Amino acid sequence: MSRAQPVQHVAQSTVTVHTRGRSLVEVTDRLAEAVAASGVGTGIAHVFVQHTSASLLIGENADPTVVADLERFFARLVPDGDPLFRHRDEGPDDMPAHVRSVLTGVSVSVPVHNGRPLLGTWQGLFLYEHRHEAHQRKITITVSGH
Repeated sequence: MSRAQPVQHVAQSTVTVHTRGRSLVEVTDRLAEAVAASGVGTGIAHVFVQHTSASLLIGENADPTVVADLERFFARLVPDGDPLFRHRDEGPDDMPAHVRSVLTGVSVSVPVHNGRPLLGTWQGLFLYEHRHEAHQRKITITVSGH
């Protein structure tokens, strides 16, 4: 077990991710770049998406059928145009996008070790775009540690 050490450095950056509409976009490389640029060797990276119709998740990045299966699951769980929803200001995918974002979350934290995000062998960080139209999404990455 290692000794606790005080936070000596905090770095923050914002990246823009262009989506093609409803899909999962892997952003693991963006996280790794931000961690490397931070100069933090050991610490934590907090990742936050600044939108109510997109979310972040850590999932398998080795098999593309996992991404397709997730989308099919959410299409069944929170279908577009469901008469349950009254909020439709931007179309039938508006409220379902908000619900999907709440269910999956807008932030994740990833340990940093040896200047790299400490993700598992098959893990990747994904931005999940919940709207059908293409968007530009801003992600803020805050890395703290020593």
